[in-house]
Amino acid sequence: MKSKATLLGHPIHPMLIVFPLGLLPVASIFDIIYLSTHNGHWADVSYWLIAAGIIGALIAAVFGFVDWLGIPDGTRAKSIGLIHGVANFIVALLFIVSWFMRRPDPAAPSLLAIVLGWIGIVIAISELAFRPPGDRTTQRLDARVVRGQPC
Repeated sequence: MKSKATLLGHPIHPMLIVFPLGLLPVASIFDIIYLSTHNGHWADVSYWLIAAGIIGALIAAVFGFVDWLGIPDGTRAKSIGLIHGVANFIVALLFIVSWFMRRPDPAAPSLLAIVLGWIGIVIAISELAFRPPGDRTTQRLDARVVRGQPC
């Protein structure tokens, strides 16, 4: 399978996943620091990291969905892509709910808002951890740079 959405021959989806992959876990770490220090600055920064992570996740999801539509039906790659998409939809939904719960006072989120984020992190890690080793890379499924395209 070759990625349907590319930029200069490179798949767009893998370029974009780094944003939620970095922003959302850091937000959850900042929530732990907030709980430990009771310094609202950490929670406030977490609020904005979650907002940016959600935006990044939604944009990445569009390109991931385009790629998934290009995978032939009935293949292992299609099944893996479906599980990946559903799991990450749930993760994004948990963070969206957490973000809305924080809106009234971003510097003092409820414990439930923080826990929802951590549940999202656990789901994201589980989705990756429980895949068979050969399924952890897109190259194994032949979703890589289109040959002959500029790097």
